[in-house]
Amino acid sequence: MTKDEMTVSTSTSASTSPDSWDLVIRPHRKWFDLKLGELLRYRDLVMLFVRRDFVSLYKQTILGPLWYLIQPLLTTITFTIVFGNIAKLPTDGLPQFLFYMSGTVVWTYFATCLTKTSETFVQNSQLFGKVYFPRLAVPVSILISNLIGFAIQFVFFLAFIGYYALRGAQLHPNWWILASPLLVLMMAGLGLGFGLIVSALTTKYRDLRFLVQFGVQLLMYASPVVYSTSSIPARFQPLIRANPMTSVIEAFRYAFLGGGSVSLGGLAYSFIFMVVIVALGAVIFLPGRSNLHGHRMRRAKAKVKTSRMILAILWIQRAATLTFLKGVR
Repeated sequence: MTKDEMTVSTSTSASTSPDSWDLVIRPHRKWFDLKLGELLRYRDLVMLFVRRDFVSLYKQTILGPLWYLIQPLLTTITFTIVFGNIAKLPTDGLPQFLFYMSGTVVWTYFATCLTKTSETFVQNSQLFGKVYFPRLAVPVSILISNLIGFAIQFVFFLAFIGYYALRGAQLHPNWWILASPLLVLMMAGLGLGFGLIVSALTTKYRDLRFLVQFGVQLLMYASPVVYSTSSIPARFQPLIRANPMTSVIEAFRYAFLGGGSVSLGGLAYSFIFMVVIVALGAVIFLPGRSNLHGHRMRRAKAKVKTSRMILAILWIQRAATLTFLKGVR
């Protein structure tokens, strides 16, 4: 071997050594191995997903992003007419419109995060099977894209607060406004945790997609969106308090409108519940991709078997036809 060949061989082996690789893909072995470092390195991809979700949502629509304002506005007007004027539900002395809009804005963000995250595997199954990237990038991008919509609706809500304040409404914003980032984190975490669990389960049970849409609508009526917790009879209070979104909605409403009350114990319960459900969702979600790949492999094998059966039938039919033609001749 010449000196030049030895140099080429040495450089080739050095370039292919594991220490020189930029990325090493290893199997998922630990339950809580979330690979957050990889998620941070793929932040550009996350932002691409955010742009995809935000742009494609109202693409080829007449009103476009205005739907972010129209949806909560129409929902709030409906709640005001039905629950405020017809059912006469109490609103803790707050203007009915602001009472229902505050609950609508908070609930919409939570519900959207949950429903869209629950469809992660179903909507991105082809993408997951073709290229490697941290699977949590998709759910995280959903939270961020929905956060943009929440910010738009939140500014819309603040505009109505200013309007009612100018009209002399008794509103008492307070220092709990500083806790708003924590409340948003809890909304996003609860939606993410429940969504990850459902998403992993839908790789085997597709019916859960329809159950989630229906369940979120029912859960809204178990949350103080259209009523105040003070109007609930004492025997049903533990049931309402068991809902982790109850304390979040109450704290948000109290911070910006000054109505109702804030329960520190309830917020602590909601925060702990959020941490547990996110951890549980991540543990179920990350191995869930192997279930998806296994399901796709079984479908591929079934297609191969079907193709072989069809070819065998065609071959037998061809042989029988040739035999018949020879007999005729």
